[in-house]
Formats: sequence, structure tokens, C-alpha cells
Amino acid sequence: MKNELVVKDNALINASYNLEVTEQRLILLSIIRARETGEGITSESKLEIHASEYANRFNVTKEAAYYSLKSAVSNLFNRQFSYNQKYKNTNKIETVKSRWVSNISYVDDLAILRITFAPEVVPLITKLEKQFTSYQLKQVTQLTSKYAIRLYEILISWRELGKTPVLMMQDIRFRLGLQGGDYPRIDTFKKRVLEPAIKQINLYTDIEATYEQFKEGRTIVGLKFMFKEKKSPKSLSENKNENTPDLFFKLTEKQINSFSRKLAYDNEFSGEFAKVGESYADLELRIKKEMKNIDFIRENINHFNRINFVLYNN
Repeated sequence: MKNELVVKDNALINASYNLEVTEQRLILLSIIRARETGEGITSESKLEIHASEYANRFNVTKEAAYYSLKSAVSNLFNRQFSYNQKYKNTNKIETVKSRWVSNISYVDDLAILRITFAPEVVPLITKLEKQFTSYQLKQVTQLTSKYAIRLYEILISWRELGKTPVLMMQDIRFRLGLQGGDYPRIDTFKKRVLEPAIKQINLYTDIEATYEQFKEGRTIVGLKFMFKEKKSPKSLSENKNENTPDLFFKLTEKQINSFSRKLAYDNEFSGEFAKVGESYADLELRIKKEMKNIDFIRENINHFNRINFVLYNN
């Protein structure tokens, strides 16, 4: 994936909101679109997301992508978030509430969603001179729990330390967008929210997380999270040796399909490899055939390493 870095002001990381998975994904893609313009965005800029891009990035069917984009027109328009900040140059705290988008539309015949961020959101994803958190989009593409995506963002804002301070339960619930009636019992919260989120984070992202409970008497009042980065599998070039040609032909159809799609939709690769007028589908099909050719692998070794192609030799 080319330059698919999600960057948010920490005020937004620590904000309170409750977006469904599809809505969070669309916000993340929009943030990437805003960064890719290279010209900055304003509260009047319209960012476009195509259904095929959504389907490719999150490994869903085109039908599911069409539905997600269509639903976003009404659902995402009504979503809000809130965060706390100091009032001017005082120690007083003000709570800011805002919509995510000021307008949103869907072009049915083209399967394109058009988003304009609300004025309050724009500086939180573009003017990042102070405290911000960044991560690669690929880290959350397989997360299907809305709480897993939010918890992952909260944790990696403490990446340098590998642990969070003790977060009070009311603060955790605030950041996850939970209302008073949402899983009020700690056992239900852990079963429905916390444990599934931790499980997905450990399974699908670049970190492994655990947590410690803090009590007052018999009541759990806070959680402290500890996490460490997973060891990266060896890249293709690191696996390269005299036997490399034999290893390539052990690629499974699933591996070939996955990386063919990634390359077809990778702007840097397709810009060099695609033929004039060639569709994404035709390009993907041609790459699948080439993936069985060792010379093709060798010639494009840099592209494979860039998209984190890993050759597992089991």
C-alpha cells in the first residue's frame, strides 16, 4: 500500500465516539485521501472513495462495499464526536462536540462516495504540529470489532512506552463511545467489548496486548494496558538464497490471489506495469499468471518487499 498512513491529532484519538466498523473504515480512507492530495484540505474539500477501493482494502465483496458506501450517506452524516480541550490560554476545560462531515453524497452509477469533513475535523487530521498518532491502514483492515479499532488507536498513542497509564473505567468507556446503559456490568463489558477487542488486536495487528485490573475494594475502577510489537517475518529479500526458485513455487493460490490484488491496486506498481486502458480486474488476472514466474518475482523484488510480501516456507 502506498503512503497509506492514518494520522490523527491525539485530541481525536482520545475523543468520544461510537462509529460502526464500516463508518470507521470510511473515515480512515478519507483521512488517507486528504493526506494524498499533498495540497492540504479545507472544510470545502470533497474527498472521493470508490467502492472498489473499499472492497480491495478491507477484503469484502463489491456488493458489501456498495452497501457500505450507500449506507454512509445517511448514517455517517448523523454521527458526532466530542473531545475535551483547554479553553484558550486558561486551565479551564471545554467540551467540543462536532459532526464528522458537513456534507456527504453518493454517485450511484459510479459507486463513488463524496465526503466533506466538518470544519472542526479538518485541523485534527491535517495540522499536526503538536501531538499526533499515526499507523498504517493495513494494521486495522482485518479488525471487525468497532471497539478493536478504537482500542488499537488508543494503545499505539503510547507506542514509545509500550504501555498506557492506568485508564479509569469511565475514561475508557468515554473514549469507546459507550453510554451509561451500554454494558454497565464489568463482566459484561469484558465479555462483549474488551476481550473480543484484545483478541482481534493480538491476532491481526502488529502488537500483542494484555491488561491489568486496578480495584478500589472489590470494584474494578481502572485498566492498564501493556503491549509489545510483534517480530516482523523475514522479507522476501531476507529469505533469498540458493534455493529461492524452489520456494517460490510453494506459494498457495490464496497467497497468489492476495498479493496479485494488492499489486493491482498499488499505484506505484500499477503505474509501471499496467497497460494503457487495462482495467484493475484484467491487471490483477495478468499478475496472477506472472506470480508463478520466478523472473517476474526477481524483477519486482522491491515492490514485493514494499507491500510486505512474506514467503512462508512451511
